[in-house]
Amino acid sequence: MTQSREALLSVKDLQISFGEGKNKFVAVNNVNFDIYKGETFSLVGESGSGKTTIGRAVVGINPTSNGDILFKGKKINKKLGKKEHSDVIRSIQMIFQDPAASLNERTTVEYIISEGLINFHLYENEADRLQKVEQMIGEVGLLPEHLTRYPHEFSGGQRQRIGIARALVMDPELVVADEPISALDVSIRAQVLNLLKRMQAEKGLTYFFIAHDLSVVRFISDRIAVINRGVIVELAEAEELFTTPIHPYTKSLLSAVPIPDPKLEREKQLIVYDDSIHDYSVDKPSFVEIKPGHFVWANEKELEKYKEDL
Repeated sequence: MTQSREALLSVKDLQISFGEGKNKFVAVNNVNFDIYKGETFSLVGESGSGKTTIGRAVVGINPTSNGDILFKGKKINKKLGKKEHSDVIRSIQMIFQDPAASLNERTTVEYIISEGLINFHLYENEADRLQKVEQMIGEVGLLPEHLTRYPHEFSGGQRQRIGIARALVMDPELVVADEPISALDVSIRAQVLNLLKRMQAEKGLTYFFIAHDLSVVRFISDRIAVINRGVIVELAEAEELFTTPIHPYTKSLLSAVPIPDPKLEREKQLIVYDDSIHDYSVDKPSFVEIKPGHFVWANEKELEKYKEDL
């Protein structure tokens, strides 16, 4: 179903490591996925699993040690010319996790949202710049009079709306949303998710959504990849992943998702994942398409067992 769609971003055999020699730490390894134009692709894993590291590599913050990141077919994790670099920054924008830390407290909201427009000369004159900023602030549900204020005068949810406006005013093609709601109150989270979905529909955006909570991404994702210790262990369409999880790590994450019914919540069985069940000493694992569009990290022996269980 997804094969004929256009891949906006492709990640191939990606490795990201930090340090050298004895101190070398491989944070991400053997990562492969495509993000198709217009979809929401979510990467889910616990803290320290490498998901944010991948997101930051896509926007060029983290260097990569092996593999390719291709945007619209062109490799972007290499030394780029000035114009190429500028095009990539404009086309791939990031919404950060902590709306308090990612906004400059010393500047007004108008300047924060204008900064990208100014840096990339994306306006014709002052009137055009102001019109773009005012339109954007309205689209994220804030008011023109908010533009003269400073970030500390806003609530967390409002600050995240400012962060969203700053990213989307650039008219990007791909938005990397790194845990954009985890720092917010539960009551505000749905509002921000609904805002992101509405903006996606109106502007034809593609989202790379990074989260640690599977229940958050279920309703906004087209496809979900699950990452554990720097390796993607499973990738499938959202509903498929919830109804037919294959990898034991995915099953353990799903078992931890709260059930709204208190009786069922009390009775449910938590699945504890133990990575010692995998013996990769001889029979090495790879990322295999076990059924159309559903990939799992497994060796030959595990594949046979997973296929029997399907």
